[in-house]
Amino acid sequence: MTDRHASTQIAGLTSLAVLLVAVGVVIGSVWSPGSRDDLKTMSPSDIGFAQDMSTHHDQALLMARTVLAAPDVDPTIRGLADQLVVAQSAESATMRGWLQFFELPLTSDEPMSWMSHGDSHSHGAGSGTTPDAPLMPGMASTEELGRLATLRGDEAEKLFLQLMIRHHRGGLEMAQAAYNDDRSGSATKQLALNMLSDQGNEIGQMSMLLKERGAEPLPT
Repeated sequence: MTDRHASTQIAGLTSLAVLLVAVGVVIGSVWSPGSRDDLKTMSPSDIGFAQDMSTHHDQALLMARTVLAAPDVDPTIRGLADQLVVAQSAESATMRGWLQFFELPLTSDEPMSWMSHGDSHSHGAGSGTTPDAPLMPGMASTEELGRLATLRGDEAEKLFLQLMIRHHRGGLEMAQAAYNDDRSGSATKQLALNMLSDQGNEIGQMSMLLKERGAEPLPT
């Protein structure tokens, strides 16, 4: 794929994401027949999940777009990255649409507090002891993202799959917590259930692609 083609493809996906954000605002109105002032229709679990999972998705989108821009990447991996961009853009738009509809912040001052009830430091990727350790499970470090941006071909494919498998596993942990949380509303539970199914299937697909390339998943 030429750089021009890749740039056009990424621009098209970005336009789609912008459209989906607008759609997400409308979706927010389905949450409740009540007024915007009825903020109690979103519980702390609903709000925290929407804020943190949409932020979590942002990194998945960054990694997918990075591998789409990398030279000499196999069409199968490009197709997977395209699929991830569309699916996670739509989910982010839905969650941010809920938050915008109820005039709530799009990000949290205390990430993961809804899930850990104050013990957010136990949910970072890796050991969690370094300043760069992410607060959310499965997130890649700045160094890992920087390395991905320098690779091409088979090496880019392997690191992308490794990072995305770990990222998805972290996302599943968050989605399972939201689904199991008694405070979560039906809309949150349904979206979390969809993520458990879709991302679980994608982990299986990516694990096979990674094995074909003679590499192993990263430790969780």
